[in-house]
Amino acid sequence: MAGDLILLAAVSLLSACQQSHFTWLVGKSRKQHKIMPPAVTGTPEFDRVFRAHQNCVEFYSIFLVALWIAGCFFNQELAALLGLVYMYTRHKYFHGYAESVKGRVTGFYWSLMVLLSLMALGAAGITNSFLDEYLDFSIIKKLHKLR
Repeated sequence: MAGDLILLAAVSLLSACQQSHFTWLVGKSRKQHKIMPPAVTGTPEFDRVFRAHQNCVEFYSIFLVALWIAGCFFNQELAALLGLVYMYTRHKYFHGYAESVKGRVTGFYWSLMVLLSLMALGAAGITNSFLDEYLDFSIIKKLHKLR
């Protein structure tokens, strides 16, 4: 069974490493700007890094749920690919925000689009599984017959 989920697991682990890296960057910024915990505000540079990290943390659970549901119920390969794209857009978001407030916009919107795509794929997969399980009607099987 573990082999069936390897791509989702790999993307999840990679994304956890990315989150850890963002956390490390906040610590580095704290040290650089001499802002000791529990303070969460300071220089504008620190505030941007801190907010970028917080936003990434706030979206992380949504990302993981959407990734796994899309991968398990729709298509693992597509979900894993979108997961990697999401990580890239979050990287662009974080580092763009660290540079300037406006720098966050492109990465944020692209990551939101990828997240919504994962959620749509997950919803489609769950709907198809529900219809197949309880009503013996599979949209996927019907589409395959049309070929």
